[in-house]
Amino acid sequence: MEEIKGRVCVTGGTGFIGSWIIKTLLDAGYFVNTTFRSHSGHKKDVSFLTNLPGASQRLQILKADLSEPESFKEAIEGCMGVFHLATPVDFEEKEPEEIVTKRSIDGALGILKACLLSQTVKRVVYTSSASAVANFDKEDEVQDESSWTDVDYLRTSKPFGWSYAISKTLTEKAVLEFGEQHGLDVVTVTPTFVVGPFICPKLPGSVRSMLYFLLGKKNRFSYLQAPVVHVDDVARAHIFLLEHPNPKGRYNCSKCLATAEEVTEIVSAKYPELQTPTIESLRESTCLKLPNASSKKLTDAGFEFKYGFEEMFVGAIESCKEKGYL
Repeated sequence: MEEIKGRVCVTGGTGFIGSWIIKTLLDAGYFVNTTFRSHSGHKKDVSFLTNLPGASQRLQILKADLSEPESFKEAIEGCMGVFHLATPVDFEEKEPEEIVTKRSIDGALGILKACLLSQTVKRVVYTSSASAVANFDKEDEVQDESSWTDVDYLRTSKPFGWSYAISKTLTEKAVLEFGEQHGLDVVTVTPTFVVGPFICPKLPGSVRSMLYFLLGKKNRFSYLQAPVVHVDDVARAHIFLLEHPNPKGRYNCSKCLATAEEVTEIVSAKYPELQTPTIESLRESTCLKLPNASSKKLTDAGFEFKYGFEEMFVGAIESCKEKGYL
């Protein structure tokens, strides 16, 4: 079959966003190489990817590890675009932040070097995080792409996810700088909390965080307000930036600000059988109010968000029920 749309690589394809990007790419007619990190003695089930429509003809799955950046060479070879999503996630802080950050940066730069050597890659889209644009002490200010997270503040205050936020901030800076220095077309996407349905078997961290009051698990993250975006909009934004004639730099990807009150109202109205706490009890136990991120640069470039607040949370709950998390 002729590769009409071209071949692309998605690193970290077994994750929440990565798997949804693969699904969307296959639906659009792309040929896709994806990578996953294998654990010794443990066979990873990737049937949720191989069962996707079009996967048998147009999806190739390869093993690679950020600790060995050269392991991505085969997956990148022959691709016209690369979506780099693979990232070390250590919210339990099992490793020192410096080690996690070094692995993230070294892995990303190794992948960018492989893209240069391939001589076929036209653009790299790196998935960062809104934790790289957030001024955590300015909850009422809307952050645009000029905002960078204060790494020194994170190292001092150590809020939940501080190690992850540092690694995403410093890695995003490193990939943009590498692109400028070496003439490689690199753009970054900084999604806020990604909510919606999921095809991966593991409960996505962002879904767990936004539905922490339902899932009955101990969670260090609890919020009164947080910015959110639907997973399908995030996937489409990545592909939009790959296909755009001339994107530049960073792009925030956020639909709206969600409050705990709005979320619990929707959940209790749609799912009265679920045990939803009162807003008063949430206010007593939570304190996090996170700033919103403006997506004006993305929408000015021509991107349109498709999904609203209710669709995000209904989609997430339906997947949680389907997979036995609720």
